[in-house]
Amino acid sequence: MIDLEQVRKVAHLARLDLDPAEEAQFTTQLNGILDYIEQLNELDTTDVPPTTRAIETSNITRADQLETFSDRESILSNAPDREEDYFKVPKILDNAD
Repeated sequence: MIDLEQVRKVAHLARLDLDPAEEAQFTTQLNGILDYIEQLNELDTTDVPPTTRAIETSNITRADQLETFSDRESILSNAPDREEDYFKVPKILDNAD
């Protein structure tokens, strides 16, 4: 059972500024969630394999294959900044030792 003080403590740790009505609302809602979890704990799940979803899905992706692109100018024409045949990017490393 979650009481008002625990809600205030969690709100403080999360840097939330809750008014008294919100504190009461969250106390009621969190207790409802815990009651529901208790109901779920009453179920016998010994023969149920662990899953991440209710239905089985798979990711539809293409194989990662290396391909050469012969039209270099087409790619470089979309670059925000370029220098000859290369993309020009901001300097991110400092040469200072």
